[in-house]
Amino acid sequence: MTRYVRRRYLALKVECADSSLDYKMVFDAVWSAVLRLFGEVGASQAGLYLVRFDKDTNHAVLRCSHKALPMVKAAIASITKIGNQPAAIHVLRVSGSLKALGKKSI
Repeated sequence: MTRYVRRRYLALKVECADSSLDYKMVFDAVWSAVLRLFGEVGASQAGLYLVRFDKDTNHAVLRCSHKALPMVKAAIASITKIGNQPAAIHVLRVSGSLKALGKKSI
């Protein structure tokens, strides 16, 4: 019998001096932070997926495993650069579904 994979969705605010951020740059920064702190095993357990990134407001929605949530939050807090520009990523909200995350963000 297969178990349902429980996921968490994180609403993120990306602050960066460079205004030309894109989807790939943000995801690579989060992925490399998780990889640097927790290695390949931790990165594989996290199950990271960037659901959405809005270039205009620099808001993103990231999906991860519920068991890896503390690891992902710690990795996000450790990010100081995206590309070669100084940056910071803040976790605004965490939710179990995209629908609830949208309601909480309003």
